[in-house]
Amino acid sequence: MMRTANGLAIVCALIGPLAPLPAEIIDRVAISVGNEVITEGQIDLEVRVNAFLNHTKLDLSGEQRKKAAGRLIEQTLIKRDMEFSHYPLPAKADAQASLQDVKTNFASEAKYQETLREYRVSEDDLKERLWWELTVLRFIDYRFRPGIQIQDSDVRAYYQQELANWRQQGTKPLPELGEVRSQITEILTQQRIDEDLDRWLAEARLQVAIHYHDEALQ
Repeated sequence: MMRTANGLAIVCALIGPLAPLPAEIIDRVAISVGNEVITEGQIDLEVRVNAFLNHTKLDLSGEQRKKAAGRLIEQTLIKRDMEFSHYPLPAKADAQASLQDVKTNFASEAKYQETLREYRVSEDDLKERLWWELTVLRFIDYRFRPGIQIQDSDVRAYYQQELANWRQQGTKPLPELGEVRSQITEILTQQRIDEDLDRWLAEARLQVAIHYHDEALQ
């Protein structure tokens, strides 16, 4: 899942000072999710930031915009649930480590800044996206982990599956179940969290009116 948290209000900006009369450029509404909106500008930014973080060529095609719109719909549904449950948001500074991790992928600060410009992403946009990713990950863990219980039989079955893989790969020495039990339990827990999240999002979509003002994004 990885997304921006610039809010879902329509963004307005004044045209340059040479305009004969004050005017506004309206960032058009692309999708309504209940009483929230996702704008064309937010979709465009989501595509740009996602490409920047994944080190992929910037592609603003209809297919990529549609995928970005889907991610933003999911984020909006999660945001609504956060507000309903009065979930406390983390401090912006909590995402600083994520920003430093991103920077390590670049040879220098100059290269990092140059790449931001190439993708037309501001550092503030990037910081906001990283903070929102952290917020969502923490909320999902808070929301779904408490209800998950991993059975010992599931741990043993996963271990036997991995044991066969390790033998095939020639791994030596083969780890005992006790050595990897906690890691396997966490893997299975994360899988269950993902499954529960997918089910919840599917149900949430049915409970909220989603209207596409740009039909190409459906």
